[in-house]
Amino acid sequence: MEATRIIAVRHGETAWNVAARIQGQLDVGLNETGRWQARRVGEALAAEAISTVYTSDLGRAHETAQSIGVATGVPVVPDPGLRERCFGLFEGKTFTEIEETWPDQAHNWRKRIPEWQPPEGGESLLQLRERVTRTVQALASRHSGEQIVVVAHGGVLDALYRVATRQEVDAPRTWELPNGAINRLLWTPEGFTLVGWSDTQHLDHEALDENSRT
Repeated sequence: MEATRIIAVRHGETAWNVAARIQGQLDVGLNETGRWQARRVGEALAAEAISTVYTSDLGRAHETAQSIGVATGVPVVPDPGLRERCFGLFEGKTFTEIEETWPDQAHNWRKRIPEWQPPEGGESLLQLRERVTRTVQALASRHSGEQIVVVAHGGVLDALYRVATRQEVDAPRTWELPNGAINRLLWTPEGFTLVGWSDTQHLDHEALDENSRT
């Protein structure tokens, strides 16, 4: 079975990203910078041979994916399995508010305790990894020998990076997860392999784009 090439993209920036407010599975749209980033990702991938663009069904990811779909001329298919981690009670709160209101829970979060779940229905890191792995494997298995795009969220891409590099969910993060970055992986039935990560060259020339200044 030939490998499936995966281009994994984090959605463009939102106002809540800027404010360090937890989005989780709340549906927050892109800000002006995020829409510009989405257009630039689409332009960067326009010449790539892509079969399908798969995306989280949350608006910030779906809008980013639509820009890629328009630029490449391929269909955009939403999949709720690509949603961000559910943060339960923490969704809509800033990091500072969480630290001040629930210091014990914030400590568990900072320590990346694998089984810990945010209050009121949040997902643990182990649950997130299982969901992301299952979802992306299923998508990739449909496209042996082809290339697909997966547009998702920081937590989803973090889980993919860890799976591809054989790192546990509680390992300290030493890699970046920028909005609008292009990341590349391979999938075969044996698992995921990392090819390239956090390519932001297409976002380095904002000053040259007169129509996109924030």
